[in-house]
Amino acid sequence: MTTPDFTKPFVLPVPAATVERIGSVDLYLPVATGPAPAIVFVHGGPLPAALTPRPRDWPVFQGYAALAADQGAFGVTLDHGFHEPHDLAVGAADIGAAMELVRADPRVDPDRIALWFFSGGGLLAGDWLRNPPSWLRCVGLTYPLLGELPNWPLEERWRADLAVAGSGRLPIVLTRVGREAPQIAVTVTAFTDAAGAAGANLEIIDVPNGRHSFDLLDHTDESRAAVQQAMTLMINALA
Repeated sequence: MTTPDFTKPFVLPVPAATVERIGSVDLYLPVATGPAPAIVFVHGGPLPAALTPRPRDWPVFQGYAALAADQGAFGVTLDHGFHEPHDLAVGAADIGAAMELVRADPRVDPDRIALWFFSGGGLLAGDWLRNPPSWLRCVGLTYPLLGELPNWPLEERWRADLAVAGSGRLPIVLTRVGREAPQIAVTVTAFTDAAGAAGANLEIIDVPNGRHSFDLLDHTDESRAAVQQAMTLMINALA
């Protein structure tokens, strides 16, 4: 039996972390003496509802969240309901609920929150880019889908390539891979063009030899450096 790619290990060593599970949300706890910032990691989709293990139990997201906690922020993972192409609104509602839960936790600084979207989860970034709240300090996008695919027309709400014009000075950290699927790469180019035209605060990390899901597929120095650079930029934006 072939091992699914999503069960492969994270490209960086994973620090030890204390994890609390609250419904569909996992909190990776930092060592902190006062309220700490949080990074909420949003997995891709659509993913079948019956898929196991669920994304928050994948090594890659456990790795990102533990790394965030090790660097002083709550790492937050969740399972959202973007199971079918028409389920984007369900996924968006699940992210909103997770954000409310996290910001209400007295251990979290509610004014220092970041969102980090991966793959098809990039379609859920538009709500946060279009008119970002003051407490949202950074948005991360890693090998993201940011617009329409040829066989998948989207409502404007789900097109991050259109929403980025409203992002103002919100820091955006985009990690793009050189070996991306062409139909996804087109949406990333449209996004960067729109961001440039709008004067968005966009930082781009290129992984020239990286594939989609490079952070678990390509165990190279290039991959490790890109993940660490993205994490550093996210953590710095929360300072």
